[in-house]
Amino acid sequence: MAKQNVAEQFVDILARAGVRRLYGVVGDSLNPVVDAVRRNSAIDWIHVRHEETAAFAAGAEAQITGKLAACAGSCGPGNLHLINGLYDAHRSMAPVLALASHIPSSEIGLGYFQETHPDQLFRECSHYSELISTPKQMPRLLQTAIQHAVGQRGVSVVALPGDVAAEPAPEKAAELALVTSRPSVRPGDAEIDALVRMIDEADRVTLFCGSGTAGAHAEVMEFAGKIKSPVGHALRGKEWIQYDNPYDVGMSGLLGYGAAYEATHACDLLILLGTDFPYNAFLPDDVRIVQVDVRPEVLGRRSRLDLAVWGDVRETLRCLVPRVRTKENRRFLDKMLKKHADTLEGVVKAYTRRVEKHVPIHPEYVAAVLDEVADNDAVFTVDTGMCNVWAARYISPNGRRRVIGSFSHGSMANALPMAIGAQFTDRGRQIVSMSGDGGFAMLMGDFLTLVQYDLPVKVVLFNNSALSMVELEMLVAGLPSYGTTNANPDFAAVARACGAFGLRVEKPRQLAGALRDAFKHRGPALVDIVTDPNALSIPPKISADMVTGFALSASKMVLDGGVGRMVQMARSNLRNVPRP
Repeated sequence: MAKQNVAEQFVDILARAGVRRLYGVVGDSLNPVVDAVRRNSAIDWIHVRHEETAAFAAGAEAQITGKLAACAGSCGPGNLHLINGLYDAHRSMAPVLALASHIPSSEIGLGYFQETHPDQLFRECSHYSELISTPKQMPRLLQTAIQHAVGQRGVSVVALPGDVAAEPAPEKAAELALVTSRPSVRPGDAEIDALVRMIDEADRVTLFCGSGTAGAHAEVMEFAGKIKSPVGHALRGKEWIQYDNPYDVGMSGLLGYGAAYEATHACDLLILLGTDFPYNAFLPDDVRIVQVDVRPEVLGRRSRLDLAVWGDVRETLRCLVPRVRTKENRRFLDKMLKKHADTLEGVVKAYTRRVEKHVPIHPEYVAAVLDEVADNDAVFTVDTGMCNVWAARYISPNGRRRVIGSFSHGSMANALPMAIGAQFTDRGRQIVSMSGDGGFAMLMGDFLTLVQYDLPVKVVLFNNSALSMVELEMLVAGLPSYGTTNANPDFAAVARACGAFGLRVEKPRQLAGALRDAFKHRGPALVDIVTDPNALSIPPKISADMVTGFALSASKMVLDGGVGRMVQMARSNLRNVPRP
């Protein structure tokens, strides 16, 4: 058997850790690794057009599968392009291993062509970032990097000089035992005892749920039913907790709707379940607060806590449910359910009047129709900006669908690259990229990646020829919009020129048929929908000092607007409220 070089050993270890794809762009210092991938049947090289796409795609794959994914960039400028997607993966808690190949080891520190210091540059967006200096160092260092990414749920970066990658691997390298899954974490008995007492003493309890409730839907519903608690959620908790939820009171935050804000403020005990909700202006400061999270470092960093509980949401609730007393009084829960239904009834009318005839097309109408015609197990990847608003309010979760986006990092241009990574996990699953024209244009080159690999991603393009969220920020701050308009081509014609299916929609009556035609197409498709840039209504009480970028961090207001099928959910839940 021929002796392995370091690159071959590196690829072998990735494959043993469950990595099936390495996203990247080839180049000089990376060539030994790419060649090793070529000769290894267990792992594929995915050639994208931009390394930022590689990192976003790997992050999306990791979010969909829950397993380690990987990307790579060549020395200097190549691996620097990874950084934005790696920030997003890290903040989304997606386990990603990034290979940053490096200049020749003998030239490091001497100002060589394309020299950077990747082991330093990526430290802020990773749990682990180190340089491999010698072949003997590689196996243990890569193992450590993998275990950081998987164990701490985030990014690890390995910098590997091209010359070291080409050297012979050490003889009899240890067969490493790799950690590829996380354990469950149960809180301590003292914390469980204290939490039981607090719940039993409280008259009005509200649960506010984040992405940490993934896999705990049944436990949250059982717990809420026993203590008669309304259940609100953050944006990243929506897909895990809103469906089949008779206690749903909506979402809080900038994109919020319904009674979630009131429910979190009118209770006497607020329990934050698996959420690192960043907008502390939407959290109360005059009620008792408990936070449950598997990451101890986030406990208490958004609000003052009366009790911090370190543990998985599911394991914590399994400990709590048998011990807390059943509450018989459901007046608070019923009041919040009615408030929620009434609130949604009031705002939904804003975008149900003549929308089928309105030109340019209301983007809310596009999202509502998309929600109806998309598959029940579709994955929606969502661009930052107004597409976030439409997805949050119109895409209905059901326990099978996924909605992922740059919800913590807030990067433009994430939807198309994320759709690439999501589609590679399952070519038979419907993947829908909800792209804004600004975000799509930023990384439009990787539409060619869809065509090259015949990935059946469907790009639904909300084309209003503007950076609408930025215009909104300027408007609320009292500034005239400037530098926010886009002179766009016919994107459907561009898609067809690339070899994909492309349709342009300018009238509402064309919309449903165009979406269905695109979804029936076996390969990549793009539907370019001309939408109204003035669709969002602004509450008059929002003042300039309430706005800080995307967060509205000083505001306790939410944007008004439609809510799609969520009003039907609220009506259904309200019917379950006992009548006197």
